Amino acid sequence: MKSTKINFEDIILFEDDDFVLINKPPFVSTLEDRHDKVNLLALAREYRGDAQVCHRLDKDTSGVLAIAKNPEAYRHMSMQFEKREVNKVYHAIVDGIHNFKDNLVDLPILKQDDGMVKISKREGKPAQTYFTSLQSYKLHTLVECRPVTGRMHQIRIHLATLKASITGDELYGGKPFFLSSVKRGFNLKKQTEEQPIMKRMALHAYALTFTDCKGVTQTVKAPYPKDMQALIKQLESNS
Repeated sequence: MKSTKINFEDIILFEDDDFVLINKPPFVSTLEDRHDKVNLLALAREYRGDAQVCHRLDKDTSGVLAIAKNPEAYRHMSMQFEKREVNKVYHAIVDGIHNFKDNLVDLPILKQDDGMVKISKREGKPAQTYFTSLQSYKLHTLVECRPVTGRMHQIRIHLATLKASITGDELYGGKPFFLSSVKRGFNLKKQTEEQPIMKRMALHAYALTFTDCKGVTQTVKAPYPKDMQALIKQLESNS
């Protein structure tokens, strides 16, 4: 996907006087990125000059992203994040069959110099995530992830500790999904190499619940992007 073709108004999920919530496309940075001219903060500022992004999603992650339109709204949302009053729900497709029922992973996370994180009970910062299985397939599971804290790569490393790495998340033990792994008699044309259905990890920020500046609770949900829809369709039809 060429990130330069994003029309900001096309990805808006919710908007009021203070906030605009968008469905972040995959492969686009939230903030300025040395390697990429296009980022969501810049697009948001073209739309509204004072825009500030209230939190971050990894470049490869899609889904709900909250943007404040003015400094007062930014402060309002920041306080909610600080007090852990913003409720975030992610959906992930993970390798293997797992039956999680509100399983809590409470393991501290340490950010390393190489851009990855590790579990460290001595030096890590507290991190908690709840996991619930939504749907099992032949070799994979769709999992709902509810992070309590907001550490870098938190969901990814916590799932890896459950031996349920996110499909396609090779940094933390996930394997790319190839159709040949589930489809009988799958044949490629000669001299072609099979490509994974998703060229990223299967992680999507599905819903965000917050209180707006008028004190009303808002829940905003983001539909799956095309690549995640395609993966789920293949998993459903081949399980």
